Amino acid sequence: MSTEDVRWILAHCDTWAIIGLADNPSRAAHGVARFLQQRGKRIVPVHPRAETVWGEQGYASLADIPFPVDCVDVFRRSEDAGPFADEAVTIGAKAVWFQLDVIDDAAGQRAMDAGLRFIQDRCPVIEWPAHGPA
Repeated sequence: MSTEDVRWILAHCDTWAIIGLADNPSRAAHGVARFLQQRGKRIVPVHPRAETVWGEQGYASLADIPFPVDCVDVFRRSEDAGPFADEAVTIGAKAVWFQLDVIDDAAGQRAMDAGLRFIQDRCPVIEWPAHGPA
């Protein structure tokens, strides 16, 4: 996990599957999704209820998404996050991003061993001003 990985993900990942994104404005995932969308990223809600959020169709799981995903952004507790890194590998994603306070070093290592870029305990909204595309 490096600053270079943050820069690369923000610059090269255009489609973000956001784990835990539901149509609930009080949740952090809702605001982060809108932020990414306003910066030209396609957001894909991934939640068991498969709700539409910010005009984008939701899916119950990563496996249900019928198009390529670049980054899997995880808004789940640390103890629940690891399987999403493994699924990111399975679906051919380029990167995994664990949000603030989401930490699973073993899952990150598995993702990196499979060739994915991996970030944990960071938020793209916070990182964008210093590392995002102009």
